[in-house]
Amino acid sequence: MTRYPTFDRRRLRLRSVAVRGSDLDVAHCAPLVRPAAFYTPPDFPVLVERIRVARRERRPVILMMGAHPIKLGLSRYLIDLLERGWITHLATNGAGVIHDYELAAWGATSENVGKWIREGQFGLWEETSAINDIVAAARDTGEGLAEAVGRAIEEHRLPHRHISLSAAAYRLHVPMTAHVTVGADILHSHANCCGAALGAASYIDFLIFAHAVEHLQRGVYLNLGTSVTGPEVYLKALSMARNVARQRNEEICDFTTAVFDLVPLPHNWRDGEPAKSDPGYYYRPWKTILLRTVADGGDSYYFQGDHRDTLPSLWDGLTRISDEKSP
Repeated sequence: MTRYPTFDRRRLRLRSVAVRGSDLDVAHCAPLVRPAAFYTPPDFPVLVERIRVARRERRPVILMMGAHPIKLGLSRYLIDLLERGWITHLATNGAGVIHDYELAAWGATSENVGKWIREGQFGLWEETSAINDIVAAARDTGEGLAEAVGRAIEEHRLPHRHISLSAAAYRLHVPMTAHVTVGADILHSHANCCGAALGAASYIDFLIFAHAVEHLQRGVYLNLGTSVTGPEVYLKALSMARNVARQRNEEICDFTTAVFDLVPLPHNWRDGEPAKSDPGYYYRPWKTILLRTVADGGDSYYFQGDHRDTLPSLWDGLTRISDEKSP
């Protein structure tokens, strides 16, 4: 036991999501519509082709994302890519699983942070606590966090499970993993949150993710709007994978990475890392995903733009291929 006082979560009052309000309703999730204006930076068709070749050769395509694609109503695009076999591993952070579950459970997600933090009510919603119970049960099943949530959504037949990424991944037997930063998610405030269960489930997910990265040679790694968790988890998993590969006199160096984000990078971003005095040095996707981890043989691409433009365009490029021939 710690020598120091801890916060007694039993004093918290949870309220119903019925009074919370949500920024995204399931009715406003984007339908699968081909973009009116195709996102066409010069390297974009190259990435589409790299993904096509990777899947033709049965190599992995790993997509790590933050929660914003879900909050922007883009889940259908990702679900369709899973169903068509273009994505072989989907990874997210803790917030991604929360928004995914809320959409599946009651068809709405994403609260007004500015409003509820002033009242000391931000994140303290009774119905969302159900995820903590799912995670606690995963200690008995040995499942990873995202797998457990996806199974619960499917087995309980939640009313909007058709829009759930974790449920789709569970149905399709495609690994989906959730990489949690303890203290970063609203679930961690609740009295029914078990740190041991949370850590165990998310650590299983990390090992599942590391296994996927172990097979990344000639594959593709996509980083969609996650600037800290995604790059850091990928970096550690790749180091583990390369350590084991080196012992077998093998390499994991010939693969493609791509980052989709809003941050502007200089036109010569491939020329090397910025100096430590440059704020850009601390933008992890640049130095980690685009430079350091492909320095010995891989290729990398950066696509600046709104996810509502870039993700549908990626889906459009890949599904036009799918309509001709499945990967």
